[in-house]
Amino acid sequence: MKPSIAAMGTPADRSEIAFFDLETTIPTPDQPCTILEFGAILVCPKKLKELNHYSTLVRPTDPSLISSFSARRNGITPDAVDSAPTFAEIADTVFDILHRRIWAGHNIVRFDCEIIREAFAEVGRAPPEPKETIDTWALLTQRFGGRAGGLKMATLADYFELGQQTHRSLDDVRMNLEVLKHCATVLFLESILPDIFTVNRSLLTHRRGEEVSDSAVANPEGTGSFVMDQLSNQMEIESLQPDVTMEEKMELMSLEMNSAAAVSEGSSGHDVFIEPDKVSTPNISACFVPGFDGSQSQRIKILHRDVILHLYCARLRIRYGGLSWRFLPQLSFVVDVPPILCEVLDACDSAAQKLSMDSGSSSEWQPVVTRQKSFYNYPTARLRIPATVSGDVTRYDTEICQKEPSGTVQKLAFVKFDAAELDSLFKPGTFVDTFLSVDSYDYQQSAGIRLVAKMLIIHSE
Repeated sequence: MKPSIAAMGTPADRSEIAFFDLETTIPTPDQPCTILEFGAILVCPKKLKELNHYSTLVRPTDPSLISSFSARRNGITPDAVDSAPTFAEIADTVFDILHRRIWAGHNIVRFDCEIIREAFAEVGRAPPEPKETIDTWALLTQRFGGRAGGLKMATLADYFELGQQTHRSLDDVRMNLEVLKHCATVLFLESILPDIFTVNRSLLTHRRGEEVSDSAVANPEGTGSFVMDQLSNQMEIESLQPDVTMEEKMELMSLEMNSAAAVSEGSSGHDVFIEPDKVSTPNISACFVPGFDGSQSQRIKILHRDVILHLYCARLRIRYGGLSWRFLPQLSFVVDVPPILCEVLDACDSAAQKLSMDSGSSSEWQPVVTRQKSFYNYPTARLRIPATVSGDVTRYDTEICQKEPSGTVQKLAFVKFDAAELDSLFKPGTFVDTFLSVDSYDYQQSAGIRLVAKMLIIHSE
């Protein structure tokens, strides 16, 4: 373990940029991440030169949390951290490195920053606070787009021929800095020679793969399918703004709500939601579609009879009422999954996992349905409530409504984004009608499908 950066003669005004990265255990639905390694470099903002560095392994409270897959990913085994300090023992050093400096890193807003704050909370200390935060993932999503074919660090490093990502903290932050320099140089050249680089930019951002629209062109099942825009003539139409800080964005959509029982046959241009008992599992498949923002990277979409699958699930019972919002801007809650929905989701999992493996992904697949041995007959699934951040304003992307015993459905209005405000609505045992998209993810060596709520109707009975 190296000495504290704070003691290495850095400027008193703490003007350096602190690039930092964490290596952690692989999270599971029941166990959050645990820090295994912390690495940081201090960078001169005028010369982009590394001034100092620090890295150390971290011994978790329970070394058994280090799975074999986690060890294969970064080489950090239980034996490797056996003699390492605990986070409590390095907290002073980490605080000195980060506090009142500019923080920088790849996807740190949604991951590393949250983990650091939680780690300080666990040892009973106030966390360090940044002057500013530079999330290179969000920055490059906005500025660099799909030129490299994707925005994962490994993809960017491969594109610029910087070597292979090791998934070790100090190596990764140094690679992060070099990637940022290379991207900035490309953008600088394009800005001063736009006529020369226009054609190249077009080629670099060309979308690969089969185009599949999220809007179904017809109701493939006839009855048992719900067309979202037919649900009301009372709801104002809102266009969701792109959120470049989210690893996946909700597709642009407009919603109207009248009655959950509204059915439209043969409509086009709108999302069609199918009840699970109307889904033919042999006709579930998966395909690649282009990534967001014209990126060359691809994502998996689930199809039913060659149309993007959306599900309408009536009266799902909430198992855990307390919402989890550790990775803002996205909340989630857990529901019991009835057998017919389990069958559909298992088929979706199978199709998506096979396509992921065939494409060469090495990420560990996380089943969308959770089955615990003691509760095998009561499987559960987590539903996501995404949100959009625009400046200082955050709002839910999911339309949340309440259904009275009389059958009246009313849209709920929220004055501010406050997850605690929803806790009173999502109580254990409460029933909720859900309109879900089935989305894929492949992030931090963990892949799977997730259920994203486009609209929720909470029963108040």
